[in-house]
Amino acid sequence: MMVAVRSELRDVLEPTVTAMGFELVHVELVGSSRNPVLRVYMDGPGGVSVGDCARVSTQLSAVLDVENRVEGPYMLEVSSPGLDRPLVKRADFERFAGEIIKIRMREPLAGQRNFKGCLIGISGDHVLLDVGQEKLDLAFESIEKARLVPRL
Repeated sequence: MMVAVRSELRDVLEPTVTAMGFELVHVELVGSSRNPVLRVYMDGPGGVSVGDCARVSTQLSAVLDVENRVEGPYMLEVSSPGLDRPLVKRADFERFAGEIIKIRMREPLAGQRNFKGCLIGISGDHVLLDVGQEKLDLAFESIEKARLVPRL
């Protein structure tokens, strides 16, 4: 259900974000049904400023008012993806090959749902991850969450 809502919201919001010169990184609807928060993460070639987020927020609010995709009142948050950027699209797994990432699977794989390692890349429908002693081949569709591990 939530994946369908995120996908639908992404389809509605992405053209506006792209037209403004940014990349839509991730969309999530969190919080309780009484106080939902729609979070939109965006990035740009030189990063994003607070002013960029404010401008995009204004435009997205107008789109959401017309499209009416979120029932009832909600809070809209627009921000940069941060250092622990979510990896959502297949292109993200290609772009960030060589980086250390954390992955959470929807279902356990050999009794484990959380993995951390060096992203090798993506091959077809599988994400390749080097976890030290072995290389894992994880089904893209089975990934619940994936994020970069910040370099500090």
